Amino acid sequence: MRATIFAAATLLTLAACGGGQGFLPSSNTGPGPDEFGVLPSLPLTMPAQSASLPAPTPGGTNRADPNPASGAVVALGGRASAINAGGIPAADAALVAAAGRYGIDPGIRATLAAEDERFRRTRGRLGVFNIFGGNRYYSAYARYSLDAYAELARFQSLGVQVPSAPPAN
Repeated sequence: MRATIFAAATLLTLAACGGGQGFLPSSNTGPGPDEFGVLPSLPLTMPAQSASLPAPTPGGTNRADPNPASGAVVALGGRASAINAGGIPAADAALVAAAGRYGIDPGIRATLAAEDERFRRTRGRLGVFNIFGGNRYYSAYARYSLDAYAELARFQSLGVQVPSAPPAN
């Protein structure tokens, strides 16, 4: 009887160790459809003359959906004309100027990726990886997360008017 219980416990322990998902899993691994892979498009139509079909060009427009970016903007509640406006909207000019006041590094994404890789490597195997599963990204950066309610209280104590926040759970 003891041997059977020990074997079952060992089997359950080993079964729980499988299925590593990497540092931050971001792919759809479930049996259901990928909601971001299904896009509604206009119905396909056959032109009156097949000679009028343009030659396919990589990166060219799609006859069924010539401007998908504006469709996405409209679906999210924006104006389709905002896509073709170009430049920075007047409402955001001050924000962009403040963000770029010390200069802009064109290679910032590569720099941050290298620094992040170095940070995760120096955290050590036990600092970053969780032997019981879970999301490794959040455990690696837990000490750098911002407590929104502590910041809200800090700003309120300084007399800064802050928008209302949802109650803490």
